[in-house]
Amino acid sequence: MMTAQLSEQTRNIAATQALFQAFGAQDIPAIMEHLHPDAVIEFYGTPVIPYAGTYRGREECRRFFEVVLSSVDIHRFDTEEFIAERDKVVVTGALHLTARSTGRAIISDFVHVITLKDGKWIRFRDFMNTAIAVAAFSRDAERVVSTL
Repeated sequence: MMTAQLSEQTRNIAATQALFQAFGAQDIPAIMEHLHPDAVIEFYGTPVIPYAGTYRGREECRRFFEVVLSSVDIHRFDTEEFIAERDKVVVTGALHLTARSTGRAIISDFVHVITLKDGKWIRFRDFMNTAIAVAAFSRDAERVVSTL
């Protein structure tokens, strides 16, 4: 039992690392290989963030990755830890992005909580400082930043 659980955790970390590598390469077809057909992506934030929202199913999830990759320039997207338990992988890291629409920086730590089924992502939740992302994407950033 312990060996089976350990191998599932190892497989889940490997699948998550592979998806992160595909994201870093901006390779959407490779990303899609690691998503379960019933995948759900939850990126918390206001509509000012172009990719905030809940995405259900493969086509909506593909759209999420397309919108992210077309909305920001990625300067740094570094993972720090991969923590696996049962069907979950928790990833900590740090990012430095630039909002293409405004040229403003998004610098934040992040935590991703990923649930896997059959070695594929079935649920992805992103936790970061969305106030920074809102300020970066906002057309009226001075007013947004002053209210943080």
